[in-house]
Amino acid sequence: MNYDVIIVGAGPAGIFTALELVKMDKSKKILILDKGRTIEKRTCPLRTLQKCLHCQPCGIVNGWSGAGAFSDGKLSLSPEVGGRLTEYMDYDKVQQLIKYVDDIYVSYGAKGKIHGLDNKKVEEIMYEASKHNIKLVPCPVRHLGTDLGYEVLKRMYYALREEENFTFKELTEVTDLIIENEKIKGVKAKDREGEKEYYGKNIVLAPGRGGAGWLETIMKRANIKTENNEVDIGVRVEVPNSVLDHLTKDLYEPKLIYYSDTFENKVRSFCVNPGGYVSEEHYDDNLAVVNGHSFADDKQKSPNTNFALLVSTKFTEPFDQPIEYGKYIAKLGNMITGGGILVQRLGDLLNGRRTNSHRLSKSTTVPTLKSAVPGDLSFVLPHRYLTSIVETLKAFDKIAPGIYSKNTLLYGVEVKFYSSKVNIDENFQTKVEGLYTIGDGAGLTRGLMQASVSGVIVARHICTK
Repeated sequence: MNYDVIIVGAGPAGIFTALELVKMDKSKKILILDKGRTIEKRTCPLRTLQKCLHCQPCGIVNGWSGAGAFSDGKLSLSPEVGGRLTEYMDYDKVQQLIKYVDDIYVSYGAKGKIHGLDNKKVEEIMYEASKHNIKLVPCPVRHLGTDLGYEVLKRMYYALREEENFTFKELTEVTDLIIENEKIKGVKAKDREGEKEYYGKNIVLAPGRGGAGWLETIMKRANIKTENNEVDIGVRVEVPNSVLDHLTKDLYEPKLIYYSDTFENKVRSFCVNPGGYVSEEHYDDNLAVVNGHSFADDKQKSPNTNFALLVSTKFTEPFDQPIEYGKYIAKLGNMITGGGILVQRLGDLLNGRRTNSHRLSKSTTVPTLKSAVPGDLSFVLPHRYLTSIVETLKAFDKIAPGIYSKNTLLYGVEVKFYSSKVNIDENFQTKVEGLYTIGDGAGLTRGLMQASVSGVIVARHICTK
């Protein structure tokens, strides 16, 4: 029960912490704990039965490789995208680390074309977008796809499993930290056999988005300060491939930012999936939120493209519960549908009427999430959010005609749970000696690449301090 490093969370941040530790010092005893299952056991009945069976824990967001196992497998290769690492080190250093981590992904089988390298084409799209007050954030993207991404992360598991001093424990939930005299000593955890204690010189908390609320609770118990991050709440948009092909062909993921007309809220596109599928994932308390993914294999592509459209809000004092606020909005959507994901045609939303099965059947955009329940987003999203989303779609239509169409589908609710930023130093260590927080759940990163990089940084600090 004694280890050199205990990692809580087996997502990309936790995995790359372990990979780098093994590379630097094979003698270190490493333990990864995760409330989910090993990657071979992770399944989702929804994707085969078209019905969510409310698995505990949810196989989409928990387990080896975290939400990354069934994500679109996009590696953003720019320091400007996917996190805030440049707040802790200079731009060039982050770029070097991104290249280092990308090479590791490639060594485990990541192929995938790198999109967005044609600077002339990117500049043309940026120029056109600027005419309509839309900002395009240039970012090369290596697209693995859900299929290849899963295989790459599985190979990392097999490689680590061969290491003599590495252990992975599935279906194990960490309940508290063991701290003495401002030094970390270990963690308390619960598995199928009951309560246990694991002791370690270094504890790395990498819970991912699904564990953001858990991390916030743990930090409060340890008297470690957190600060409000932005809350990203919105919808997933689905349109025919023909609407966005001219952007996704070269960029794959056009990262667009618009400040809405009425409220001047920042609205951004996120997680664009050409030929993709809208998906459903569940967090604690059976909270259903919408997401999306796509495959690298052309034979598995759909006729639609989906992307998130998220409204960013940073709350100020005295409000200090951004994660709970996001969950509250998502729960309203679940309440309207009886527990699932809501879908509405844009035309029905603009006409102030609910989408029903009959109206949805008339849509020329056929929904890829078959379990989605037709409904009315105006009963779910606050006026400020809904207005900002509609105004953004209208603006985007000027560079991608067809987005502001009556048959555009809006799924709700999409929420990104990375809302509390833990106070950490340049090595991502808290005020408690030996306790680190990294990845999306710590409010530090917002994607596969920078989450992976954060793991490398922590591992190097542990091995050299």
